[in-house]
Amino acid sequence: MSQPFDLSQFLDLPPEVMKAFAAQSAALEAARFEASVERAGRLHEQAVVAEKDAFITELKELIAKLEGQVGQYRHAKFGPKSEKLDPAQLELALEDLETAIAETQAQIAALEDKIAASAADPDKAAPRAPRKARALPEHLPRTLRVIEPDSIVCPCGCGDMVRIGEDRTERLDYIPARYQVIVSIRPKYACPKGRTGVVQAKAPAHLLEGSWPTEALLAQIAVSKHSEHMPLNRQAVVMARLGVPIDRSVLADWVGPVR
Repeated sequence: MSQPFDLSQFLDLPPEVMKAFAAQSAALEAARFEASVERAGRLHEQAVVAEKDAFITELKELIAKLEGQVGQYRHAKFGPKSEKLDPAQLELALEDLETAIAETQAQIAALEDKIAASAADPDKAAPRAPRKARALPEHLPRTLRVIEPDSIVCPCGCGDMVRIGEDRTERLDYIPARYQVIVSIRPKYACPKGRTGVVQAKAPAHLLEGSWPTEALLAQIAVSKHSEHMPLNRQAVVMARLGVPIDRSVLADWVGPVR
């Protein structure tokens, strides 16, 4: 497109010619602006189309992955080999598949949000589903942790600021399990003059006489094995990680008599 020339160099031209040249210059400028706007719009449209195509491709891959996971889930649950699998191993495999499916669904939801956000007409974008209100169970104990500012001295010099409110948030915490050793001591008492015998409290009854575990530990092992489907070998690994190396065969000896 031709460039307009400077009319200030031709001051001796007639007014009619000056107006004609001014109109032509304005028309050229308007055409140049329209062309730039059209080019920018075309580039933006191409970028949006390419981005949507990439999103659609990724969505298709995730859907294929999800369908494959569902197939594996059904095969593991209803397939002919499921009768030969250990129930604990089957539950563990199904748990892993459910976790992977949930992760894939979260990725698909994130991609859908991106597509809605990048839509040309925001009024036609699918509204995001309202977030469900969540509340932690009331029976759980609460530990208050007050986080104070570094300083509450007022910058104006009037003294300390006054408290006008607070923001309170709740987060679910976990206290790691720990093992402890209960040492039972039964003192012996005797007459200082040796006239009577020795007095001592009777030893409390144990579920497994002459063995280490308390009734609480045996209950935890049994519940983890039969209710939570946690085999003894995995429990032995967890106990070793927490500093209590107990062999699986020993756990089997403990659980066997109390079944």
